[in-house]
Amino acid sequence: MFKKLILAATIITLCLTAQLSHASDTGKVRLITPAYACALTTTNLAKAVLNRAGIDSEITMVSVATMWKALELGEADATLAAWLPSTHGEYYEACKDSVENLGVNTAGARLGWVVPSYVDIDSITELNAHKDQFNDEIVGIAPSAGLMLLSEKAIKDYNIDMDLVPSSGAAMTAVLGDAIRQNKWVVVTGWSPHWKFGRWDLKYLDDPKGSLGGSEEIDTITRKGFSTDNPKAAAILDRIEWDIDTMQNLMAENEKQGADPLANANAFLDAHPELLNTWLGK
Repeated sequence: MFKKLILAATIITLCLTAQLSHASDTGKVRLITPAYACALTTTNLAKAVLNRAGIDSEITMVSVATMWKALELGEADATLAAWLPSTHGEYYEACKDSVENLGVNTAGARLGWVVPSYVDIDSITELNAHKDQFNDEIVGIAPSAGLMLLSEKAIKDYNIDMDLVPSSGAAMTAVLGDAIRQNKWVVVTGWSPHWKFGRWDLKYLDDPKGSLGGSEEIDTITRKGFSTDNPKAAAILDRIEWDIDTMQNLMAENEKQGADPLANANAFLDAHPELLNTWLGK
């Protein structure tokens, strides 16, 4: 499965080459990210900070597998959306000699299977006994996501007799919200930071085998040589670090109807000059 995803990502990445190369030709920093709320929030923040330093950048949204392949091939400059050590662990291991890890931008991240708090079970081990109430489904996200790969492992580890249904981050939260409005049982692949924990009363199911990983961190990864080619931009990206609560507050603003993540990032920087100065190295 993982090799197939990497092959597909290679093909897609080659199709993106012209777009990303254009950004390189114009001197723009090529930021690449999956279309997840936390990733888009941090990536737009990075773009806003770079802009304050007089550095132009461009954001390209792709699948997780394509993101890693683009960095490996040097067709993108940086991502601020690398979940390590578990979620994107296989992708990182496959290309770690071709990329550079600038370190943590958000600590204390987590992932797992999430249910509304009114659901009367607390552990993955209880799912099979209640599978009918969950319509025999675990609602997932994009097939290439690291969380989906770990979820497949968890299904085997716990011998779960339910289907893992791929969708997208937006579709997953839509299904979750619809179930909550009807007070129905639902289980979804979830992660923190995420705005859904601020909107609804949710809980993670216990994972006694640790199949879905432990504590995670979100790292900033660049293509190999980026720090040499663009040391000013690399230094700024290296300094960008914030806590989950602060991120989720900005994420919540980005989820409002008609929100502009870049405009919200700039408003955040205006309201937090001390953070901006730290990230700019002042």
